[in-house]
Amino acid sequence: MAKTVPVGRQPVEIGRRARVIRRLRGLSLDGVAGLAGMSADHLSMLESGERRFERRGQIEDLANAVGCSVTDLTGQPYLPVDRATADALAAVPGIREALCDTLDDPLDLPARPVAELARWAQQAHEHLDQDRYAHAGRDLGTLLTELHVHAAARDADTRHPALAALVTACHVAAAIAGMIGYHDLALSAGRRELDAATRLGDPVAVGLARFGWAWKWVNVGARPQAETANRLALAELEAVADPSAADTSAAEMLGMHHLLAAKLAARAVRASNAHDHLSAARALAERTGERNTAMLHFGPTNVALWTLSVGVDLGAGPRAYEQAQPDRVDIAGLHSRSRAGCYHFDLARALAQDSEECHDEAIRHLDLADQTAPVRMRNHPIARELTAELIQRAHRQLREVDSLLDRFGLTGQRSPRVNN
Repeated sequence: MAKTVPVGRQPVEIGRRARVIRRLRGLSLDGVAGLAGMSADHLSMLESGERRFERRGQIEDLANAVGCSVTDLTGQPYLPVDRATADALAAVPGIREALCDTLDDPLDLPARPVAELARWAQQAHEHLDQDRYAHAGRDLGTLLTELHVHAAARDADTRHPALAALVTACHVAAAIAGMIGYHDLALSAGRRELDAATRLGDPVAVGLARFGWAWKWVNVGARPQAETANRLALAELEAVADPSAADTSAAEMLGMHHLLAAKLAARAVRASNAHDHLSAARALAERTGERNTAMLHFGPTNVALWTLSVGVDLGAGPRAYEQAQPDRVDIAGLHSRSRAGCYHFDLARALAQDSEECHDEAIRHLDLADQTAPVRMRNHPIARELTAELIQRAHRQLREVDSLLDRFGLTGQRSPRVNN
C-alpha cells in the first residue's frame, strides 16, 4: 500500500510577490481587490497559494492595482531550467547592442549581401515557429547589425529588401526577448520593427509590426497602448484587405488583428466585443483558407485556436474545450510546434476551470504542451502557475507529474501519492 504524502499549499511565485508588494506599500486587501476587480477573499487565496493565477489578465489587473510592473509579480526573467533556454538567453546581449544602432546612422561595418541576410532572417523566423529559440537567436545581433547597414543604403534595390528583412529579424528578436522576460528589450525591438516597416511602406509589414508591438505592450500590462496599436492596424488594413484577391496577405493580417482585438477584449472582460472580433476573423478565414503569411498561420484552424484561448480568458473553459477537441481542430496541419504547444496549454487551462475529475486530463495536456514547445512553456508565468495548481489537485500519482515539476524548475513541491 502506497503511503500518502501530504502536500501543503504555498504561494509559488506570483501570489507571494503580490502580498509582499501590497504590504510594503501599506495597501489593504480590500482596497487592492476592489481596484483589481476581484473579491478580497479571492485575492487572499491568490496571495496564500490556495488559488493560482489562471489568466494573464488577472496578473495585469493586480499589477495595476498595487502600482507595480507585471514582471515585479512574475519574477521574470527566470533562471534557465534547460540548455535551450540558456542558449536563447545568450542572444540578449547581441540584440541589445545591435539596437543601439539607428536606421539613419548605422555602424560603418562590412555586411554580407542583403539576399543572404534576408534568407537568414526568414530561417530565424521559421526556427521561432518551431520553438527552436536557441537557433532563432544564434548570432541574431550580428544579423540585425548588418541589416542596419543595408537599410541605410541610398539604393532602393538594396534598402527595400533590407528593411523587409529587418522587420522579420526585429520581430524574432522581440519574440525571444519577450519570451524570456526581457520586456524592455522586447519593446525596443518592437519599436525598431515598426520604424523599419513604416519606412518600407508595405501595409502588411506595418500590420505585422503593429501586431508584435501590441503584444509587447500586452506583456507588460499596458492595455491602452496595445489597444491603440491594434485599432490603428485594423483601420489601416481594412482599407487594403481583399480576402478574394490572389494575394491574401493583407486580409490575413487583418484577421490576425481581429483575433488580437478579441484577446484584448477578453482580458478586459468585454465578452460581446470579443465575440464580435472572433466572428470577423472567422468570416475572413473562411474566404482566405489556410494561409501562413509572416508565420502567423491565419486560417480556420488558427481562428479555432484563438477562440479556445479567448473562451478560457472569459471563464468559459469547459465549453471552449468541447468546441476545440482534436477531432474538430487539425492542429498537425499547421506544422507549427509553437502553435501546437499553445493549443495543448489552452486545453489544460480550459480543463482546469472544469470539475475536479478533469484535472488529470489537464495535466496530460500540460505535459503535451511542454513536450511540444518546452522553451515557450517553461518561461510562461501562467504555465508555471498552472503546473503548480494542477499538481496540487492531482487525484493520483501520474507519470507526468513529478517530471513536469522538474522540467519547469518548480522544486520543493511534489504531487500527492494515493492508492490506485
